[in-house]
Amino acid sequence: MITTPAVSFRDGRSIPQLGYGVWQVPNDVAADVVVTALEAGYRHVDTARGYENEAGVGQALKRAGLGRDEVFVTSKVPNQDQGRDKTLKSFEGTMQDLGLEELDLYLVHWPAPANGLALETWKTLIELQEQGRIRSIGTSNFRIQDLEMLEQETGVLPVLNQIELHPYFAQHEMREFHASKGIVTESWSPLGQGGGELEDPVITGIAEAHGATPAQVMLAWNLAQGHVVIPKSVTPERITSNLASLELQLTAEEIAAIDALDKGEDGRRGGHPDHFSGYQGA
Repeated sequence: MITTPAVSFRDGRSIPQLGYGVWQVPNDVAADVVVTALEAGYRHVDTARGYENEAGVGQALKRAGLGRDEVFVTSKVPNQDQGRDKTLKSFEGTMQDLGLEELDLYLVHWPAPANGLALETWKTLIELQEQGRIRSIGTSNFRIQDLEMLEQETGVLPVLNQIELHPYFAQHEMREFHASKGIVTESWSPLGQGGGELEDPVITGIAEAHGATPAQVMLAWNLAQGHVVIPKSVTPERITSNLASLELQLTAEEIAAIDALDKGEDGRRGGHPDHFSGYQGA
């Protein structure tokens, strides 16, 4: 079984670098495929209240029979549940569905600037962490100005910010800011949401040279730069194949060639945090 390396958090904890994401996985399917992922060797599962599959993930965690500290579990506050009272209620629902007493990592899913509740929600996460209900707290899709605001108003920065990140949308500025503040970068949609990366000749050429799949190359590119990555698949063969990306070592030249594929904002596939205030999977 492949061992997943860990990435350290500023708060002294750590997270398995390669996780299993369940965005767009139906609840009943999640109950099965998460077991498959855990049996394959994954030890990090990423879900969210907005995915409507936390109960399935909880069933899988129970069925897998692993010790509580053997599996790292992340969930997220959806935009419609921002604000202290709603966040507390949403969190209790998350914990009930997951069947957990303490969550490894809880994220604010989007900054949702039109709602104006990101700061209040963040303060609530700090409160839950101080109560011992959450081990680490972070954000998802937050912009530089959002992170600066959290630091200025609370003195507490997220240990991790989960952002859309793949070769066509490399988010260099965000990653540099994260590094300057000790925030771990986590990549959602690392395979690009059908944007063409898997067929890109640079990616396929590197894959052929290594006897690997294009997906493995894209994941290995993320991993080589220290990012936490959460690919999603419901196919057992691909679940196992994605995990094998941990054993793929790219050269500096190959990493640079993939870096050069960045299209900036033209490469974005998901919602834009400047104006997105509804639900968007990540």
